[in-house]
Amino acid sequence: QVQLVESGGGLVQTGGSLRLSCAASGLTFSSYVMGWFRQTPGKERQFVAGITYSGGRTRYADSVKGRFTISRDDAKNTVYLQMNSLKSEDTAVYYCAADRTYLSASLNDYDVWGQGTQVTVSS
Repeated sequence: QVQLVESGGGLVQTGGSLRLSCAASGLTFSSYVMGWFRQTPGKERQFVAGITYSGGRTRYADSVKGRFTISRDDAKNTVYLQMNSLKSEDTAVYYCAADRTYLSASLNDYDVWGQGTQVTVSS
C-alpha cells in the first residue's frame, strides 16, 4: 500500500520555525520527485517546494524562497520541509506528494498524496 504520512505541523509564532517531515512507504522512494503543497479553506492547493530524485534540483514558490528549504533522505524514505521566518500567511494545511515524472509545480502531475498536516502561525 502506497502511503505518505506528514508530521511536524503545529502552532508557532510569527518569525518562528518548523520542520515538516513526510515518510513514504510502499513505493520506490528514490525514483520519485517529491513536492510540498499547501491549502487554505476555499482556495486551491498551491505548490510550495519540490525536489528531484537524489535531491539534485529544487524548486520553490516565490512566496517561500529564502525562507523554506526542501530536502530528502532516500535512506529513510523521507522528505523534509524546513520552514523559517514564518509569517501568518504561511498558515495552511501542508501536503506532501510524489511524482514519477518531472519536477512540476502543478498538483495535477502528482500521483500520490499524504493526508496533510496543519501549520498555524500566530502573531
